[in-house]
Amino acid sequence: MIGSNPATEVAARPGPISRAGAIAVVQPDRLVTAGRTGALAGAPPTEIVAPPGRRTALDWLVRPLDAASLAAFRIAFGVLLLWEVWKYVANGWVARYYVDPTFHFTYFGFEWVRPWPGPWMYAHVVALGVLAACIALGACYRPAAVLFFLGFSYLFLLEQARYLNHLYLVCLLAFLLMVVPAHRACSFDAWLRPRGGPAAVPAWALWLLRFQVAVPYLYGGIAKLNADWLAGEPVRTWLAERSAQSVLGPWLTQEWLVYTLCYGGLLFDLAIVPLLLWRRTRALALVAAIGFHLTNVYLFSIGIFPWLMIAATLLFLPPDWPRRAATILPWERGHPGRPVPRTRGGQDGRAPSWLLAVLAAYVAIQLLLPLRHLLYPGDVAWTEEGHRFSWRMRLREKEQTLDLLITAPASGLNRKVDPRQFVTAWQFEGMEGRPDMVLQLAHHVAERARQQGHPDVEVRVRALTSLNGRPAQGQIDPTVDLSQVPRSLRPADWIVPLR
Repeated sequence: MIGSNPATEVAARPGPISRAGAIAVVQPDRLVTAGRTGALAGAPPTEIVAPPGRRTALDWLVRPLDAASLAAFRIAFGVLLLWEVWKYVANGWVARYYVDPTFHFTYFGFEWVRPWPGPWMYAHVVALGVLAACIALGACYRPAAVLFFLGFSYLFLLEQARYLNHLYLVCLLAFLLMVVPAHRACSFDAWLRPRGGPAAVPAWALWLLRFQVAVPYLYGGIAKLNADWLAGEPVRTWLAERSAQSVLGPWLTQEWLVYTLCYGGLLFDLAIVPLLLWRRTRALALVAAIGFHLTNVYLFSIGIFPWLMIAATLLFLPPDWPRRAATILPWERGHPGRPVPRTRGGQDGRAPSWLLAVLAAYVAIQLLLPLRHLLYPGDVAWTEEGHRFSWRMRLREKEQTLDLLITAPASGLNRKVDPRQFVTAWQFEGMEGRPDMVLQLAHHVAERARQQGHPDVEVRVRALTSLNGRPAQGQIDPTVDLSQVPRSLRPADWIVPLR
């Protein structure tokens, strides 16, 4: 199998006799393993042997693999999210993003999601930090993973102006960590209940996470196959802005560097997953991935995303890589092999049929959702219809001049206002060039006017927008009263096409 390591995958045959005399054998009712177990709590040795029989696709998915790789990712995920939560508290982001604003941009269908009252928002974020620590430690893992997914998704849904691909990815990975048994090794749960199950995980658990990590790479590469990116934008603009603050300033404005980053990023995104799956190129691909993400750390301010992707990329290594890496530690040497505890009901790797249906639907959604922009007319970078949740990362730079014209014929109200009167500076920046968010603001302004005694209020917009260095043009039809336009997933005929 591509990307597999014979030492970590199931063999439907008796295991070899080692020089130490240990043997991996097949018995009808138990798994017996050979090799060293090390300090990973409840962890199996690197070779796991499954009962023989006719091999099917389902057998391939449920075959047991070493749990060490999932355990390492669980720890990295928990630590990174604990760091993220700490930044929310230490940098004052809880108040800045959720307490202070008087208006929040919501996601379509989730208008009912509202922030807790001030002190409870702080309590919510602190609780997320505790849950992230529990995930890292593998303590009360299942409840912690469920609560973290719900709590972080709630935080994500509170403010559309805060949409970031890495926050969306955290929600997806948190959902999958609810499902996969990432606590079977190197966890407090495994230490407290060593007979609760073998330190092996079914193959579907590892491949489900690998799939999720592959999706941003694949669709991120496909999205780069557009005229602007191939012409060097918006990378050229970003490097020019970065050059004034970097010791590498003169280099960052060189055209050869612009095209190297553009085409190098395109090829990296499209090729990295196949190269990681192929054993002969895996080591080179891993070095390239680490270098790529560290470059992003230097050039762009994108939070924990590069570090999260580095940790997730390690999932493509053989499942026992943490155990192999641990052999350099002196206390890990010389441990004899021991059998994996017998699996019990529900722990043989076979997922319930309802869970398989949910996961199949999840995979289908992840494959189809990034393509929904094809259902809309126009350039998605201009209209923004189908842009979010599609891994279209770092593809557009927009500048916008926006004015709101508020009229009420009955009362004679006729006023041009600055939208910054209703939103914070960072919300305005997140709204720039995004017509669906401008529509939300128009609804909010109209509601405010109605409360002030103008029931017949009308709100129109003058939005001059520049995309990736193009001359500014109108993005929204200034004759349309946006207060009467409902939010919808249908194509917006009030968005002016890009010229």
